[in-house]
Amino acid sequence: MQKQGFNAFIRDRFGHLLDMFQENEEYGCHNFGDSDDIRSVGYTTNLTPEVIQLAAEAKVQLILTHHDAWGFMHGMKAECLRLLEAHGIAHFYIHYPLDFAEFGTCNSLLYELGANEIVQQTAFKEQAEIIGIGRLAEPVSFEQLIATVSRQLGEEVKAWRNNANPLVRTIGVLTGAGHSTDLMKQAKDAGCDVYMTGEKTVYSVQYAKFIGLNHIVGSHTFTEMFGVRSLACKLKEAFADVDIIELKEEHFE
Repeated sequence: MQKQGFNAFIRDRFGHLLDMFQENEEYGCHNFGDSDDIRSVGYTTNLTPEVIQLAAEAKVQLILTHHDAWGFMHGMKAECLRLLEAHGIAHFYIHYPLDFAEFGTCNSLLYELGANEIVQQTAFKEQAEIIGIGRLAEPVSFEQLIATVSRQLGEEVKAWRNNANPLVRTIGVLTGAGHSTDLMKQAKDAGCDVYMTGEKTVYSVQYAKFIGLNHIVGSHTFTEMFGVRSLACKLKEAFADVDIIELKEEHFE
């Protein structure tokens, strides 16, 4: 797989979503030469020095992530770029387009939790995020759902029961930093039994209680991991000779 073929793959899978968001802000690549023959791809949510070290040890040629190294973490992006060059590893990241793709972060998480129907596709409209909504095949207790989330994410999650209904079935989701009360209001207005995301604030916890909306919060990293995995699997389907490997980040949040 060379850069031209990879670029065509990304354009084919994301289409108009690439046009909605600016390259080098929401997606882009580092250290990816036109003649590079990529046969091993490592995937994870974040680009960090630790992830690059894992990739180097696994002899990965391309790291596929949801997030680029954050520029506001002073010095870390420069260090990541140095390490990528030093190890001869390419990097591609895709942020918002992956969040809003049909196979992206929100839908992939909903399917992991047992949803058999996507009631509302997550989207970006009029400069605002629209949550994804999924429905489980059968209602479950809130405690059962918490256990499923913890098991699938591989981490202990935070959860608040804010109403007396014994069963839940409809889940509103925005992975990552979906702690805005505007997003939670969308879930309430749509009749969701629970709202799930990857970060919390005192305001989001208070608001969920105020409106009587059950609330589950995992980590930013692992609520978004399934979308990156879905993309990596699609890459493997398109390029059978490419090996994919998960670069396993720590549960540190």
